[in-house]
Amino acid sequence: MYATVTDHRSDVAVLHLRGELDADTAGQLYAALAGLLERPVPRIVVDLTALKFCDSVGLSAFITSKQVISSRGGWLSFAGPNPFLAQLLETVGLSRYFAIFPEVEDAIAAAQI
Repeated sequence: MYATVTDHRSDVAVLHLRGELDADTAGQLYAALAGLLERPVPRIVVDLTALKFCDSVGLSAFITSKQVISSRGGWLSFAGPNPFLAQLLETVGLSRYFAIFPEVEDAIAAAQI
């Protein structure tokens, strides 16, 4: 898995994930999130467009991060999941826990409300 970050506006970061997120690559996700979690009020959109697979370890990393972010008054949302990931998020109930948008731009626009 590869992770890159781009900033949109002064307060929203987009974390772009590519490849497969599993037990072997979850450390890369934690490393990418570490810097974002240092922000006073983290506002993060996770771009899932190029993420092909995610297992329970990856989902756990997102849940743990959301708890930290929420405690600081921030938020974490998902954008662009492929059909597999959308179904996975629905099946495990995370679609009720995270805001999920079809496109990154939609998630950023929702942040302006």
